[in-house]
Amino acid sequence: MKVKIARTAWQQILLAAEQNPDQEVCGLLIGHGHLIEEALPAANVATDPARRFEIDPAVLLGAHRQARHSGRLVLGHYHSHPGGKAQPSLRDAASAHDDGALWIIVGKGDIAAFRAMIGGAIAGRFDPAGLEIV
Repeated sequence: MKVKIARTAWQQILLAAEQNPDQEVCGLLIGHGHLIEEALPAANVATDPARRFEIDPAVLLGAHRQARHSGRLVLGHYHSHPGGKAQPSLRDAASAHDDGALWIIVGKGDIAAFRAMIGGAIAGRFDPAGLEIV
């Protein structure tokens, strides 16, 4: 099923990647059902942010707490591949859980969405998810 993303969230993700071309930017995708309403930026606390990402745990915990009170959910996360493609890397596949979470990846001005799952078409861990801007 195609995932919908609010235009403001889509633009925010692309802009963050454009403004930080030397490191992977990351954040959370907030919404409900198949609609991403908000892109919540998070600090990349990885030891090598130019080559990998790790979402700030405080942002992640805070987002889950707020979701309980707002009725919205953390649907997944986004990150960029500086100089790379908008598709999951082998490193992404190795760290993905089979929880159906959305992964939005930005690379070279492109943006694409994937669902994490066992047996996925990409590296056995992801299936492409269409992305519609609303």
